Amino acid sequence: MRICYFGTYRANYSRNQIMIAGLRANGVEVIECHEELWRGIDDRVGVLSGGWLNPSFWARAAKTYWRLIGKYRRMPAHDLLVVGYPGQFDVFLARWLARRRRVPLVWDVFMSLPLIAAERGLDAANPFVVALLRRVEKTALRLPDLLIQDTAQYVKWFCENYGIDPARFRLVPTGADDRVFKNLLYTEATEKHGKILDNPKKNFHILYYGTFIPNHGVEYIIEALRLLPPDADIHLELIGEGPTRPAAEELAKGYNLKNVTFTDRLEKSPLVKRISQADACLGSFGVTPQALMTIQNKVYETLAMAKPLITGESPGIRETFQHGKHLYTCERENPAALAQAIQTLRKDAHLREKLSREGYAYFQERFSVKRIGERFLGHLSEWSVKSSNRSSGSSSLPRYLITSLPHYLIPDP
Repeated sequence: MRICYFGTYRANYSRNQIMIAGLRANGVEVIECHEELWRGIDDRVGVLSGGWLNPSFWARAAKTYWRLIGKYRRMPAHDLLVVGYPGQFDVFLARWLARRRRVPLVWDVFMSLPLIAAERGLDAANPFVVALLRRVEKTALRLPDLLIQDTAQYVKWFCENYGIDPARFRLVPTGADDRVFKNLLYTEATEKHGKILDNPKKNFHILYYGTFIPNHGVEYIIEALRLLPPDADIHLELIGEGPTRPAAEELAKGYNLKNVTFTDRLEKSPLVKRISQADACLGSFGVTPQALMTIQNKVYETLAMAKPLITGESPGIRETFQHGKHLYTCERENPAALAQAIQTLRKDAHLREKLSREGYAYFQERFSVKRIGERFLGHLSEWSVKSSNRSSGSSSLPRYLITSLPHYLIPDP
């Protein structure tokens, strides 16, 4: 099978990297037809905040899509065209190109752009732009033959808000790139004895890392730390940058918390090392729609590194993980509940060991790059079979599917 991954998708974003690497790990030839339109988060926010009115933006967009068309014309024959995240604007061009090539079109939707804009307050500042973005997204969702999403809750949201048939969606979890987020604490000896290496330091070190956005609820983490006993020997480190960081720093300063460290964003290699040195990691505790519908990257990444994780309860978390086995959950928007969870893990080394071991095993079973690729390939193959049967009138599987797919992923004809 040969798949063309298409669009102005964020090439360095973990979702796209994992999906592409997962397909390749399962024997799929992925050819990328990609052009960079966005120059980072600030650029996207700037455009939504009024930068779209600037003629220079439209000139940049026109040049980008013209180059994309030229690049696609040189692409070899392929079986499916997949639009990467984000692709709300790319889908319109991709639909036209896919029809010319007579191949099915698949879109990894992953997240709603107008919902993200609303959570960052851009709908209040620019209601017309966000309303227009909703209309674009609604139309875009009707164009592909198959839509990919990471959680059932997000599928439900799309269907309720845009009237999309849920049968058009297939689920592929976010997972984590275990080529980067590796388990550094296990050795052959520790795996044999079923124990995690002890961290040789006095303080109980808890770690948050991320982009300091509302759905992570960093303010509740600071409030929870304030509620902990002053003699608890607990140290919190927060790594990253984002819109809610200044408020979090002011909150910690106002409470005169001495056991909090703010660290700027780290590249992946030093970040992985810092995670490996933590006694426990923190997930998401906000209550925005995004927070409740998604499972954040850091959840999977922490499990991939065999670290105990505390995160807020949500429908997606309950549907996917088991509290007290794979991770430890607490009520969201509740600093007291989070403080209690931190104290529980601090005092119970056996529980931390269990969460590390069981969480890591569960990740390897379901959410590694290889497993994510298998799930994605199964859905793509299902649609490719349907498309092939419609065009040939035959119920037999294409030869490339029979030779490349694991037997348990081949759908019944």
